Amino acid sequence: MSQIQNHNFANQRALIRVDFNVPVKNGAITDDTRIRAALPTIRKVLADGGSVILMSHWGRPLKDIEKKPNLTLADFSLKPIIAHLSELLHTTVAFADDCIGADAMQQAHDLKPGEVLLLENLRYYKQEEKGDKDFAEKLSKLGDVYVNDAFGTAHRAHASTAVIAQFFPGEKKMFGLLMESEVKAAENVLHNNKKPFTAIIGGAKVSDKILIIENLLEKATDIIIGGGMAYTFFKAEGGDIGSSLCEDDRLDMALALMKKADEKGVSIHLPADSIIADKFSNDANCSSALSNEIPSGWMGLDIGQMAIANFKKIICESKTILWNGPMGVFEMDKFQHGTKAIADAVVEATKNGAYSLVGGGDSVAAVNMFGLADKVSYVSTGGGAMLEYFEGKELPGIAAIAK
Repeated sequence: MSQIQNHNFANQRALIRVDFNVPVKNGAITDDTRIRAALPTIRKVLADGGSVILMSHWGRPLKDIEKKPNLTLADFSLKPIIAHLSELLHTTVAFADDCIGADAMQQAHDLKPGEVLLLENLRYYKQEEKGDKDFAEKLSKLGDVYVNDAFGTAHRAHASTAVIAQFFPGEKKMFGLLMESEVKAAENVLHNNKKPFTAIIGGAKVSDKILIIENLLEKATDIIIGGGMAYTFFKAEGGDIGSSLCEDDRLDMALALMKKADEKGVSIHLPADSIIADKFSNDANCSSALSNEIPSGWMGLDIGQMAIANFKKIICESKTILWNGPMGVFEMDKFQHGTKAIADAVVEATKNGAYSLVGGGDSVAAVNMFGLADKVSYVSTGGGAMLEYFEGKELPGIAAIAK
């Protein structure tokens, strides 16, 4: 049962943790996906007759200023979001130049039903990332109800994402609608999946995905491995991979994963062939080769036609699909065909009744680039959080509300 849907926010100030850490260039937002994802929760509070105080981080101001003294806190302000958010909500969004202190407290206190206040960047304070209890308590005094709708930061035990929850009684702390949908989507895949269940795991490094693969060996029937990480597996098996990306210190791990999968009856599928290039560049000379027979001086930058055909067959026969990571260097035109083909296959399987979840920054970027985000079952807004969820880890932002 949805706690937020059943809660009446009339005459209450809802302190909502959102994830407005969006890309901004020359003062303009270049991708507002995360802002739009938070709108249903904000609108629910306003429709009930409540008021909204929004808090978020943006970037890593203190760490970046330390590295680049020419930067100031003003370079990390949330002010560029005000106009766009006001337009999306069809109301004027007020702004507090701080996230704690007398002015923020006064503005929050004076809010009338239907009004929205955005606080300045939480990470202006080192206490936010440290999970400081006193800082969290100061934030908590701004609202009557705490709503966590920032799935993208749910894996962080920060003051505003986890610690703050202890200052609100059980009926006055809850997940937002986005957080609820993220958790439900992940639960569908991890615990309510229908077989065959195929996990598509891509990206550069085995070391980045070792935990998710190990956890999925307990759940999936098939695991497709693509991207740079595949070549570590090929080299581990004695193949020639040219100058393809490889983690030489993870060869034994790759073999151990293959052995464990075999013991559990899980099929691991590696790309039979690759699109290879003589340099890491969009204007490189290209050819194709078997993935375990790549000539010296050449590197695999995408999956080939045989791999695409094999992977598409597996995906289209699946009932549950998790996709985390691209099949190649999809940012370059020459090497995006494999990722696009996999995206099309996931869409086709979804159309035929499969449940598909796309999670992880690069695979989400890919489906957005190809205009397919609305043709899969669910696209997660949380890269690191989704990854850790599928690794089987407890996410502090979820645990703080669920306890």
